[in-house]
Amino acid sequence: MSEATPGGSKGLFDSLKGLAASLIAIVHTRLELLSVDLEEERERLLSVLAMLLVALFCLGMGVLLLTILVAAAFWDSHRLLALGGLAGIFLAGGAAVLGVARHKLKTKPKLFAASLAELSKDRQQLSHPS
Repeated sequence: MSEATPGGSKGLFDSLKGLAASLIAIVHTRLELLSVDLEEERERLLSVLAMLLVALFCLGMGVLLLTILVAAAFWDSHRLLALGGLAGIFLAGGAAVLGVARHKLKTKPKLFAASLAELSKDRQQLSHPS
């Protein structure tokens, strides 16, 4: 009997070590998923910011050219056609980029969606082991 106790406690400690190793591995994996989610969100925000800057530039140029168009409306020749065409191009480009940026902001994925899904699976597996 005295031999069974040390062997039994050694088995218990081995089981606890295995459990701790498994928990550490799970936490490590979840932290990696969390960091990937954060990186994806950062890249998405930078992309939207760049599009907003392009939209602001195009809209600013469009307004500037539209102002020049109004000023040039009193001149004669084909200056109106050239200025009007450029103003239209910049305004249309700015509006298009602004629309894409708004769409990206409205359809953004839920933050940490992959991490939350994996944690939900882990919780279900721990609640209902099979």
